Amino acid sequence: MKSYLDAILQREQALYLDELLPRRDPLLAEMEAYSAAQGVPSSDPEVALFLEVTARAMGAGRALEIGTAIGYGAVVLARAMAPHGRVTTIDPSAERVRTAREFIRRAGVEAQVEIIEAKALVTLPALKGPFDIAYLDAVKEEYPAYLELVVPRLRSGGVVIADNVLWKGQVATGRLQGPEQQASTAALKEFNRRFTTHPGLRGMVLPLGDGLAYGIKL
Repeated sequence: MKSYLDAILQREQALYLDELLPRRDPLLAEMEAYSAAQGVPSSDPEVALFLEVTARAMGAGRALEIGTAIGYGAVVLARAMAPHGRVTTIDPSAERVRTAREFIRRAGVEAQVEIIEAKALVTLPALKGPFDIAYLDAVKEEYPAYLELVVPRLRSGGVVIADNVLWKGQVATGRLQGPEQQASTAALKEFNRRFTTHPGLRGMVLPLGDGLAYGIKL
């Protein structure tokens, strides 16, 4: 989630693109309001739309999400997939998992979503692939490690998407919003370098949302 509208793009561009987004259904709008009110990060609407379009375009049947939060990404992915599609989503927070389960139930996709309540770096090594699509939106300092664990679990032609890779503009400019941002910013800079040069991927970084890495497994 970006902290302000024009964190990446010029304000006029950001406002224009925001106006072009389709209206969300009442549940997704409620989830966005909940995230904002409770201070729980979740995908920006344009990122959610990008996830949906990608999953639909590739006919994804199996998705992996790192960072469940309140279940916004999982709901979007599950709805974009066929009824037999399955989303595996990972988050270590019991409180967030409880909230996510309720939203997922209300979205009518609970049969399609498996929530693993654990730390991703502990869970991923034992997780069986192949997945069609993977979405990374969790601890920024762990992004480089996620990448190395996720790519082998994607099918050839599978897609990996990572959110927040420009990190409110800090990655490109080096101008930190505070000293507590140093570790995450450095990790994301390293992640972007690895992502765009990874021998098993063809990837790029898009100025979408808070910065979105998009790549296909070779």
